[in-house]
Amino acid sequence: MTLGVLGQAAGLFAVTNIDDIVILALFFAQGAGHRGATRAIAVGQYLGFTAIVAVAVAAAFGATFLPDAAIPYLGLLPLGLGVKAGVQAWRHRHDTEEERSAEAGGPTALAVAAVTFANGGDNIGVYVPVFATAGVGGMTAYVVVFLVLVAVWVAAGRYFATRPAIAKALSKWGHVVLPVVLVALGAFILVEGGAFGLRPA
Repeated sequence: MTLGVLGQAAGLFAVTNIDDIVILALFFAQGAGHRGATRAIAVGQYLGFTAIVAVAVAAAFGATFLPDAAIPYLGLLPLGLGVKAGVQAWRHRHDTEEERSAEAGGPTALAVAAVTFANGGDNIGVYVPVFATAGVGGMTAYVVVFLVLVAVWVAAGRYFATRPAIAKALSKWGHVVLPVVLVALGAFILVEGGAFGLRPA
């Protein structure tokens, strides 16, 4: 396990998952004041990312559990969660921040996992050729580095969500921003992947 391989693994993870920090910060804002929210977000992030890595590793060995044609339809996961969050935000639009926070509840591990997996669906296509050419030892190094960096990403999302200025903004607007981000993410995945015959302009 050379430093070169470790550096490449860290770089690949960062490039393919930079947008996850924003989504994690939004989840942490949603979970502010809710017991167990940090654990649920961390568990969900690990579940979702482990599923991405498992599919990529299997595909690198020649097994295809997730056909390429199915990947764009993963966009339905964040799209559905975003619509649900949007409806909830609309119903409680006149509530105070405290009432809204109490009503919304914290994010569940499964919701975080679903968004993480859907958002990383395109990562699979990047990881497969890298894993396939790295050999078993190199692939193991990549997976270990990836799983360590998931914890760093979770910590970064929590850090940003708890900075006073950011926390204040997320507290005020997070209930609006989260569904918008999830719906936009879902739509992007669907359109970019050509799901339902959609094609990007």
